[in-house]
Amino acid sequence: MSTIENDRLEDEQARVDRITSLIRKRIAELSERTGGIHGEIVDIRRNFWDDVTVNFEDSAETAETYASMKQQAELLSERERSHRVMTEQLSTLERLKSTPYFGRIDLIEEGDQDGKPDVIYLGVGSLLDDSGEHYLIYDWRAPVSSLYYDYGPGPVAYKTPAGEISGEMTLKRQYIIRGGVIRSMFDTGVTIGDELLQEVLGKGSDAAMKSIVATIQQEQNAIIRNERARLLIVQGAAGSGKTSAALQRVAYLLYRYRGVLTADQIVLFSPNPMFNSYVSTVLPELGEQNMNQTTYQQYLERRIGRDFEVEDPFTQMEYTLTAVSEPDYPSRIDGIKLKSSSNYMKLIDDYTAALGHKGLIFRPIKFRGRPLISSETMTEQFYSLDRSVSIPNRLRMLRTWLLKELTALSKLERKKKWVEEAIELLDEETYAEAYQHLRKKNKFNENSYNDFESERDYLAAVVVQEKFKKLRSRVKRGVFLDVPAIFKQLYEPDTALGIEGAKEWLPDNWEGIRSYTVSRLADGIIPYEDATPYCYLKEKLEGFHTHTTVKHLFVDEAQDYSEFQYRYLRKVFPNSKMTLLGDFNQSIFAHSGSGEIFHTLNTLFEPEDTERITLMRSYRSTKQIVEFASRIIEGGERIQPFNRQGPEPTLTSAAQADELPALIASKCRSLSDSGYESIAVICKTAEESRRLSEELAEKVPHLRRIEKETVTFEKGTVVIPAYLAKGVEFDAVIIANASKDIYFRESERKLFYTACTRAMHELHLVYAGERTPFLAKK
Repeated sequence: MSTIENDRLEDEQARVDRITSLIRKRIAELSERTGGIHGEIVDIRRNFWDDVTVNFEDSAETAETYASMKQQAELLSERERSHRVMTEQLSTLERLKSTPYFGRIDLIEEGDQDGKPDVIYLGVGSLLDDSGEHYLIYDWRAPVSSLYYDYGPGPVAYKTPAGEISGEMTLKRQYIIRGGVIRSMFDTGVTIGDELLQEVLGKGSDAAMKSIVATIQQEQNAIIRNERARLLIVQGAAGSGKTSAALQRVAYLLYRYRGVLTADQIVLFSPNPMFNSYVSTVLPELGEQNMNQTTYQQYLERRIGRDFEVEDPFTQMEYTLTAVSEPDYPSRIDGIKLKSSSNYMKLIDDYTAALGHKGLIFRPIKFRGRPLISSETMTEQFYSLDRSVSIPNRLRMLRTWLLKELTALSKLERKKKWVEEAIELLDEETYAEAYQHLRKKNKFNENSYNDFESERDYLAAVVVQEKFKKLRSRVKRGVFLDVPAIFKQLYEPDTALGIEGAKEWLPDNWEGIRSYTVSRLADGIIPYEDATPYCYLKEKLEGFHTHTTVKHLFVDEAQDYSEFQYRYLRKVFPNSKMTLLGDFNQSIFAHSGSGEIFHTLNTLFEPEDTERITLMRSYRSTKQIVEFASRIIEGGERIQPFNRQGPEPTLTSAAQADELPALIASKCRSLSDSGYESIAVICKTAEESRRLSEELAEKVPHLRRIEKETVTFEKGTVVIPAYLAKGVEFDAVIIANASKDIYFRESERKLFYTACTRAMHELHLVYAGERTPFLAKK
């Protein structure tokens, strides 16, 4: 990168001064206009009916009233729309005020006669000159802005809606502007200069993820601007910017397809509720609304929470880490792997097909403690229907039949004694309504109001109809189908083994798997590995509840999902493109198959609709931390550290385990004294976190313990299980116990690696006795 002369710097600063002055002027003007329009909106709402002529005497007056109301409503709508647009413009200007832009490219388009370059400045939003014809700043998502991320000086090309444009880039310049002052600027080649990255990455971690538009790398830009792939798989090393690029991708898509795509048509599945808080500010920083954010667990609970208590993946993780000595452990682990496979999805398919001929279980419809329609009657009626019709459609036909039966039964019910008693307890208002109703129907005149029979029939119908309302509602919701019992039936001794071909591939310890599952279901708890198969069975029987309006589905920590889960998501989001972001080196859940899921996703979409992008450069941590952590995992030598220097990670031993809390507390105080605002003490499990936080409570001020229920991410010193720290970063990390007796199984290697890669600036490991074999001396 060349040094830029002082006069160039003065010229550039003069431009920044002009731009920031213009921005401040427009902010003042827009603020005044916005305030005025807001006042108009308040006045219109307050005086809405005063300004409307209301008269319904005849059709002409009614039409005039309607026209008057419509005119006033349209005026209000127009004012509200103008206020919304101005508010968005103000938000953009406020974002540009301190840092109007971060980059510049000089471009000579092919075919330009004068050969004079167009000078293009890039920022987080667009800014036009006073004529409204020329861009002073281009939005980073504009087509021409891709040149900044993808090319250095020389021949270039970029795509626009009108076609590809070629040319030559004669200059590429980067700026660090803070408070309207150029702190640094430099010319660079194809990659975003290390100076800017050093400035951004050298800062402390924050309570919320920040926008990275100024430092997007070429490979990240390929993720952000990809429009072709229906399935985009991003495999990225820890700290490679996967999540940041995904959020910028959302912002880009909302910009690129504005008017066609809205934020509520995009769904992000994140790893835990705290992560939602952590990333919640990125899109608003870029002037976009947040997309729908949820966790897969929350989605499952919405679908089946009424039927079972749904175990969460972190409880499952705790089990796999702590219950090794329990007798059911091998069966549970094998069951987790089995129920995560596409083979198990086929088992559910075959089971459902068999249920089309026999085996469905119905709940009897009861009223006042006695059956109105028995489960046997429903079974007989269902299987009398044409078996070539799908189960969901036959259930709809059964529902129609049940509603008709309830109508007939409600008429018979009116003669029952309890109805007479209920009529006696009705209030005067209900009697008055009965009188008015019967009078309108000419059932009697003024002199025949004592026609007791008509009155009694009407009141009996009112009473029974009110009592039957809940029954009809339950039938309409399909509650008569006993899905929990049907699911439990799958785990009866001979059900699964009786399905054609199942014996050939079900594991030898199927009996142990079956027995463990039955015991959990009997307690009203559905194991996490069973929740998706249960949802799938429920959808197969009742008909899929598809989210057809969702156009983009993002899955972060994609390595933590099973093949079954992906195939299920593909079915419930049938019209959605999918962006999956993960790291197979952080595959820590038993159902994820050590990252094998990345090799089995090709079948979700056609090969020509699938693209993979690999990010091997790690930006989060210092060079020393990346190199240390990379030695923990196989193939770690391929991870490329960003050249940001820092202290070497430390390993500190204690003679006894009970000395570790004091050692950790001392390191927490030292790190805090060094100015670090975000410090994590990372434990292996939630139980270890609980014990340690109690021991540190008096030694470390304002210590917080992060649990799976924690929904907000805040600065400070925290104690956290390794699996909850995924996706989050901290200024400094202390691994609470790197001893051999804590991290010893090969299946825990990636969990240990994940914990170490949370550190940005400093990493410290303490242990008692012998260190974990994952830190073998080299």
